[in-house]
Amino acid sequence: MKKIKLDIVGLSYSQTQSGAYALVLGEVNGKRRLPIIIGSFEAQAIAIEIEKMSPSRPLTHDLFKTLTLSYQIEVEEVLIYNLVDGIFFAKIICNNGTKTVELDARTSDAIALAVRYHCPIYTYDFILAAAGILIEGSDYDFLENIDQIEDLENKSKEGNIYQGKSDIELQAQLQKALQEEDYEKAAHIRDELTKRGSN
Repeated sequence: MKKIKLDIVGLSYSQTQSGAYALVLGEVNGKRRLPIIIGSFEAQAIAIEIEKMSPSRPLTHDLFKTLTLSYQIEVEEVLIYNLVDGIFFAKIICNNGTKTVELDARTSDAIALAVRYHCPIYTYDFILAAAGILIEGSDYDFLENIDQIEDLENKSKEGNIYQGKSDIELQAQLQKALQEEDYEKAAHIRDELTKRGSN
């Protein structure tokens, strides 16, 4: 199965109590984006490395990198290989020079390591087809909104507000969310439409 390379193009957070973050991955040389909801610790770990900040003490992902490099183990790539019930599955592909090993990992942890090792992030077309959002118009710029972090709506309420709307209303709201580059909202609307299609 052909792998598709992804770049990190956005990271947004909510100032509400929910503590959820949205990591947006973009298809290299393509127009699809993959929004993934991650926890605050992992979002912080990714943002700190992207912004080249130096925490006073090593974070868990920094410790992992120090440990692996001490034993001549390199992280070669991260692969988001499956999507089940809205949960992404990832592997970290490591090599010590003689042996390659695939480690199962949460997607957020795998990407936090990928930014530290400057290794590529890949996925498969079926995942982008199922959970990706197509961007119309010109290509995006790499990390275009990493410095423009937006407030997001409360995740606990988000899924329920679309249940009373018709498919036509949801399609219109989806297009508006995409035009406004509100990818998390678009992901929630897409999930509601997908859920209806499977019923």
